[in-house]
Amino acid sequence: MELIYIISIWLLPILVAITFHEAAHGYVACFLGDETASRLGRVSLNPLRHIDPFGTILLPGLLLLARSPFLFGYAKPVPVNFGALRNPRIGMVLVAAAGPAMNIGLAIVAALSFHLSVYLPVVGAQWAASLSRRWRRSPSSKPG
Repeated sequence: MELIYIISIWLLPILVAITFHEAAHGYVACFLGDETASRLGRVSLNPLRHIDPFGTILLPGLLLLARSPFLFGYAKPVPVNFGALRNPRIGMVLVAAAGPAMNIGLAIVAALSFHLSVYLPVVGAQWAASLSRRWRRSPSSKPG
């Protein structure tokens, strides 16, 4: 049961965040005229296309095993040929901003969806409450 809990609060959100972040870079580059990422299959919501073996799996795993107070990782960068953009000067800014903008959008959606937890079945509400309690008691939030 603990494994399901860990997967539901760590692995799934991280995979969604990584996938949407990298796909946003690719979609914006494609929209602005660069087909490089599209030709290489990187304009995709398939998480396997964005996972970097070291940066997405090994590095965060080692930090977890070391009980680091923070996690760090990365995905395969989306290839972009800025020269192929219709307006390279503005396009570079928009392509670069697409990933962080997606992260902010996902955070807003997650925060707003938390208000829907009152509509969850009792078991789901208990899980959300335990998630909240566990988050407040996590080692990284303790002083000292």
